[in-house]
Amino acid sequence: MTAKSAAAAARATVYGYPRQGQSRELKKAIEGYWKGRVDADALRATATELRRTNWRQLAEAGIHEVPTGDFSYYDHVLDTSVMVGAIPERHRAAVEADALDGYFAMARGTQDAAPLEMTKWFDTNYHYLVPELGPDTVFTADSAKQVAELGQALALGLTARPVLVGPVTYLLLAKPAPGVAADFDPLTLLDRLLPVYARVLTDLRTAGAEWVQLDEPALVQDRTPAELNAAARAYRDLGGLTERPKLLVASYFDRLGDALPVLAKAPVEGLALDFTEAAAANLDALAAVGGLPGRRLVAGVVNGRNIWVNDLERSLATLGTLLGLADRVDVAASCSLLHVPLDAAAERDIEPQILRWLAFARQKTAEIVTLAKGLGGGTDTIAAELAANRADLASRAGSALTHDPAVRARTAAVTATDARRSQPYPERAAAQRAHLRLPLLPTTTIGSFPQTTELRTARADLRAGRIDSARYEERIRAEIGEVISFQEKTGLDVLVHGEAERNDMVQYFAEQLTGYLATQHGWVQSYGTRYVRPPILAGDISRPEAMTVRWTTYAQSLTTKPVKGMLTGPVTMLAWSFVRDDQPLAATAQQVALTLRDEVNDLETAGASVIQVDEPALRETLPLRVCDRPEYLAWATEAFRLTTAGVRPDTQIHTHMCYAEFGDIVQAIDDLDADVISLEAVRSHMQVARELAGHGYPREAGPGVYDIHSPRVPGADEAAALLRKGLEAIPAERLWVNPDCGLKTRAWPETRASLENLVTAARTVRTELSAS
Repeated sequence: MTAKSAAAAARATVYGYPRQGQSRELKKAIEGYWKGRVDADALRATATELRRTNWRQLAEAGIHEVPTGDFSYYDHVLDTSVMVGAIPERHRAAVEADALDGYFAMARGTQDAAPLEMTKWFDTNYHYLVPELGPDTVFTADSAKQVAELGQALALGLTARPVLVGPVTYLLLAKPAPGVAADFDPLTLLDRLLPVYARVLTDLRTAGAEWVQLDEPALVQDRTPAELNAAARAYRDLGGLTERPKLLVASYFDRLGDALPVLAKAPVEGLALDFTEAAAANLDALAAVGGLPGRRLVAGVVNGRNIWVNDLERSLATLGTLLGLADRVDVAASCSLLHVPLDAAAERDIEPQILRWLAFARQKTAEIVTLAKGLGGGTDTIAAELAANRADLASRAGSALTHDPAVRARTAAVTATDARRSQPYPERAAAQRAHLRLPLLPTTTIGSFPQTTELRTARADLRAGRIDSARYEERIRAEIGEVISFQEKTGLDVLVHGEAERNDMVQYFAEQLTGYLATQHGWVQSYGTRYVRPPILAGDISRPEAMTVRWTTYAQSLTTKPVKGMLTGPVTMLAWSFVRDDQPLAATAQQVALTLRDEVNDLETAGASVIQVDEPALRETLPLRVCDRPEYLAWATEAFRLTTAGVRPDTQIHTHMCYAEFGDIVQAIDDLDADVISLEAVRSHMQVARELAGHGYPREAGPGVYDIHSPRVPGADEAAALLRKGLEAIPAERLWVNPDCGLKTRAWPETRASLENLVTAARTVRTELSAS
């Protein structure tokens, strides 16, 4: 096919779409089901309507081929575990009794059965449920969900493409099940898994699928020859099936590297590649293998992870270069649009000109359609769109919001000594112990306490003008008083004020800093029914006034025990925002760090002797390729130290991380030079404690003993057992006792019981230590 005819054949598509609905209807229906207010039929009806609405929006916008199967009640990796029958033994009876309740039990746990481990989906802020596999795992095909959703789309008269997590990525994301040897490699199960995928593909072909997309994002990471051979074998076998749909293998988030020749040689009909995060590398590699003659290339040229308008002319240039490298070039976003909000047009509080810089899922869909039209019909067919796009890009580049001379001057004056504490850790530790006088195995929480309906109502009433600020602040003071009183009665050693005034750990700060934009409807799924509204980091950052001192000081006035000052760290402020893409991340991180440094210093001046700067996103933002990591970790750890290094030696700096694989960044955790770190540890069975010990981590640490992402209440004996396991790796004089994460999403009854059990466990183990 000539380049001209390839362009004429261009189609627009996407890999996935936001699931929640315009008003988060899915969240409300699922949580209503959990509370018994919504029955299963009503929940399924809501899901059916949301899928129908999404597909119709896509089709009406000009998307030629809509995705199916990307919709999920909780998580698409968990859906894959159900599809292949990988149900943990402890949940099997629940699944057999009621498939829907069993599904949610795997995600959330029950009082008698722990949930699946949850961790980050590559370097995004989306969380997936980790498959648990072992040598005895028996896979069985269950294609009912995929077949039903495909049938629903086809019944609407749409061209539809089912999307599945690919078999290699599924196994590479899995971990050994509890009780299975830690060195068990789930990839050894590939030959057992492939017949199950073959059956699902056959079922989908029978149901009317012309194409099926198999997502293999794990192949953009560094892979061993054995893993690449497994990928080659998987697609040789699946491609060799006689009764199957056409196969489109998709990868995204980075460059494919050595995996691209493997997939290019595979007997599949198409590849979908990311040409935003790794445009040059993937393009060069594709050309080096001779392109995809006779096959389909889906080019992800619209960034599916940020919210900035696309540079249409640049994307068209990339698409033009790709013509001739494949039989057919289609246009898509770089990955699923799950990672961006639904519709920027719903925002009413952002200045209209600035709003034109933004593209959420619906706007990105329009960009994809425009690019497909331009690729097929030439630039004259989209001349008006190109002119408007040029104007929007110029408006952003020339805005005073994006360039503040005072901020630039301050960052230029930063020196290396600004990011170093005045004394080494051993001297600081001695000063802090003398100052704080804490017991062995000190107990604390991570920061937030339950955000009750009353608190959310008060915040909504304030926004709507139904109450004034005086009444709102009275409610916040009362909540802080209750939180402090509960912690004192329970016996916690280092207290928190509970963050009653905060809507979100990033948004709260973003709303008080210049350079950030806040949205009203920019919801993005983090996990399950947990949705967040990432603020938009649009320009240079500065802090007009103190942000946390007032409420922290008030809480400290209610108790003689230390109350932690609570801040969100610079890397997390970037990672959990939609960050500007017009300057290096390191420069933006430095700006944020300087504003937080001022806040840390103000907290210390106001009397805070313990200050926690949370960095849960440090690991999640780690580049997927090992060779790219040293540069990132250098500026990321320096930004944290720049935030915290200005305090006195006897001021104890804490940090917190959760729901990530920490083994890859233990040296970076050390390089933060925090005095105490608390980390998620329950679902990974104290793996992080062993990793810290293996590294020789010299500071204090609190691997969590209470999984706050499950409604179950851990008993005191259970928490004590985890503490003992932690003590196998971390000496008692350096071990803290705390939950895995903040308590914002939990209800008060389970919070009270769990923390009481946590304190009881700490006291029990202290007694054991004193008697030994």
